[in-house]
Amino acid sequence: MKLSLIFATAISSFFVGATIALGFSDQADALSFSGISTGTWGEPTPGSIDINPNPIYTGVGNNIFTWGDANVCLPSPNPSGCTITGSNKLTFIGNSFSTDINSVFKVGDLAYFNGTVVKGTSVEEVPLNLNVSFSSPVGISQVFDLKLHLVNTPNSVTNSEEENADLVFIDENLSNRTFAFEGNKYTLELTGFNPDVGQISIKALEGGTTKTAIYAKIKSIPEPATVAGLFLLGMYLISSKKLLEKK
Repeated sequence: MKLSLIFATAISSFFVGATIALGFSDQADALSFSGISTGTWGEPTPGSIDINPNPIYTGVGNNIFTWGDANVCLPSPNPSGCTITGSNKLTFIGNSFSTDINSVFKVGDLAYFNGTVVKGTSVEEVPLNLNVSFSSPVGISQVFDLKLHLVNTPNSVTNSEEENADLVFIDENLSNRTFAFEGNKYTLELTGFNPDVGQISIKALEGGTTKTAIYAKIKSIPEPATVAGLFLLGMYLISSKKLLEKK
């Protein structure tokens, strides 16, 4: 059998399969997913004992997490002569959602308060156990362990407010989850703090609160037959080009 006939047969089979796959894809793209999210904070990582020999934190298993000893007296015009702002704090509030395929949607709100932390009492990382539950007819739940890196900047009177700001970073290795529904496969992926640019960090000024949100996207996964067909199509086109060049 000639090579061109083999490729022609393969390409013909591919287009038949691709047409069916695209039909399924069109149905998948028309789907809407809805549900609700919740989140609780996990056990933090203090970091090096030389940096944080006495880590202090609260909120493991809850949606509000605090870290660092805030019992420090800051200069203040109050009669007592000082003020205590409170520890650093992260608050996650889940929400209901409804989204289409390939559309970014909000998983939940996150508030970050930059308090006062005594040196040596902080932590470096804390995981957010994020649960995304889909409503019927999907009826499944996906759990993410979203790791947040905490940067507690040493404050200095010579620094600007921006330089004294503390930061929170999402781990760049964002975890994805795969699930199946009505014979099609999908990926649920986290995209960061910003719906447009995939922002992975936020900052809060000393004594201030930054409010943001965590976003995600659902993508359909191409069928293996379609991927293989595209490969065959590429091989066929390359082979055809070489035959024409020889002629």
